[in-house]
This record gives sequence, C-alpha cells and structure tokens, in this order.
Amino acid sequence: MGIQERKNRERERRRQQIIVAAKRVFSQKGFAKSTMEDIAREAELSPGTLYLYFKNKDELYASLSLRILQYLNIRLNDLKGGDGMDVHQKIEAIKEALYDVYQFDPMVLISMFHLQSSETLKTLSSPLLESITELSRNSLKIMARIFHDGRREDGIAPDNIAEIIWSLFTGVVLWEESKRMINGGRDVLKPTLDAAFAIFARGISH
Repeated sequence: MGIQERKNRERERRRQQIIVAAKRVFSQKGFAKSTMEDIAREAELSPGTLYLYFKNKDELYASLSLRILQYLNIRLNDLKGGDGMDVHQKIEAIKEALYDVYQFDPMVLISMFHLQSSETLKTLSSPLLESITELSRNSLKIMARIFHDGRREDGIAPDNIAEIIWSLFTGVVLWEESKRMINGGRDVLKPTLDAAFAIFARGISH
C-alpha cells in the first residue's frame, strides 16, 4: 500500500469517526442544540480537526444522508429483476423496501426529508450536494425502471409513478412522526403505510 493510499484510508476513517459521533450527539441533543464542540468531544478530537473535514454543522448533518441514500439504492436495485410482477406486486415490493430503509435508521431518514425541503441544501459544498442529488435521482430512476415494461400503467408514465410513490412515502413518514411526537404515542407507521399504498395501488389499476 502506497503512502497516498494510506493517507486516503486514514482520512476516510477519521471522517467516519466524526460522522458516527455526530449521529450520537444529534440523537441525544437534537440538531438545534448540538454544537461542533459537542461533536468534537464525542469523537475525542479537537474542534479544529472537525473543520478540516466539514465546513460547518449543516454540512456534517447533511453527510448523514449519504449512508441511508446508498442503502435505499441497494434495496431498490434488489427489486429490478421483478419483471414478472404485476403492478400490485411491484407497489407492494417497493413499499416493503422503503419501510426497510426507514427501519434501517429512522432518525437519519426523517432528518433527510427535512433537509431536502429546506434552504440548507443551498449552503452545502458542491461535492456533497452533487452526491446527495445523484443518489436521490438514482433512487427515483430505479423505481421508474421497475414500472417501465414498454407501456404505461393506466396512462401514467413510470417516472410519475416513482415520484408519486416517493412523495407518498415521505408524507406518511413525516405525518406519523409528527403525530407520535405531539401525542407521545406509539409508532403506527407500518399500518398507515400499508393503507396508503393499498389505496394508491387500487387507484392506479382502475
């Protein structure tokens, strides 16, 4: 292994160390109350070291999205071979994949939804913004390909189906999370998601 390769590996190791520490701090204190100093302390690094890897707290917060977007792409790619499925089976398979992504890391997924609808995206560095944008677009492209079998479902283009499914998933997750936080109730995302996707499936096939 060459010197440069060792340096690159060490830099990536340190970057992941910071991200893991940031996730713990954000989980405990919330984004607004967390500081770069808190994260540096958790990572057992100096605050100055953090700024060598991330220009600010927003950048670090946004970086958490990359891992879950990568997992989302992996899960959706697993479904691409379902050419023999009808539209109901495709929708059901995508719903289960999306719910699996939610279970993978609920906090980061919800944070990503908030991030993608905020002004924070405009402040991110170009490489990070490009990575988030590329992974997000790719997930929609994969979903569209699942429905692209040479025709449209009930006159709806595959791209539109993918966008509607993603919007439906995002909306249900954020709505159920807001209800859970306000009411202090239990997590009922799965039955609500089942009902929402069942209604969508019925609508698209009639």
